Amino acid sequence: MAWCTRASPTVHSQKSKTKSKIMGNAYEIYALRYATMSPRTPHMNFLAPDPHDSAAQDLDYFVWLIRGGGRDILVDTGFNAEEASARARKLTLNPVDALERFGVAASSIRDIVVTHLHYDHAGNLDRFPNARFHLQEREMAYATGRCMCNGLLRHPFSVEHVTQMVRHVYGERVTFYSGDGEIASGVTVHRVGGHSDGLQVVKVETARGPVVLASDAAHYYANLQRRSPFPIVYNVGDMAVGWETIERLAGHPDRFIPGHDPIVTEIYPRASDKVDAWALHLPPSKSFAK
Repeated sequence: MAWCTRASPTVHSQKSKTKSKIMGNAYEIYALRYATMSPRTPHMNFLAPDPHDSAAQDLDYFVWLIRGGGRDILVDTGFNAEEASARARKLTLNPVDALERFGVAASSIRDIVVTHLHYDHAGNLDRFPNARFHLQEREMAYATGRCMCNGLLRHPFSVEHVTQMVRHVYGERVTFYSGDGEIASGVTVHRVGGHSDGLQVVKVETARGPVVLASDAAHYYANLQRRSPFPIVYNVGDMAVGWETIERLAGHPDRFIPGHDPIVTEIYPRASDKVDAWALHLPPSKSFAK
């Protein structure tokens, strides 16, 4: 449910080599990798890691582009060089520049789903002049409320990013949701919480069936598969229920996409020779079905 009234969406077309014909409500989805973090230990990836594990996967950072029906919908906006330096992350390419290399100008984006307001998902908010931002009401309340008086809970947020979103609220450029909502026919959002109080996942209808962009509801495939939380968590109970929601929405273990797992880049077809991008609407080379 959207709590703000919004103007009718602008339908536009974007000419690009990466664009193909869309049938009905079948969208294309692309994961664009813009940063990495390495090395990591098991305790950085799991709240209760397997004591036999001595190594851990790197952390990849993505934004996601949904294409179909003559429109581009961006999911999350990543972070910039200043934030990378402050947090000792390796920024390969600013996500806005990655989009440009992929054939999508920031000014052409009309809709951006912000899954949550952590620094690596809600930076660059000032670089999309024509976008409307889609956010859970609980996430805005969480990021500006009493929990931010606690340093541990506050750490994944950037006050500059949150303040910029507040400015967009005052500029009437934010649509708030309370639970489930529709961005476009075949693209829906669903609050799961857990990692952050207002975390939402995105369900996208594709030619291979519904694909769920899980964002940080599961940083890695293994977080959901093992039912083992990522250590940055606001509510473990909500996170556990969120995994069930993701499985229900996706309907198949191969149709959910974790937020930071390098395995994504190994099992999905590469989609560009100019930027690190992978096609998530195509079947993966490895199946997780048992």
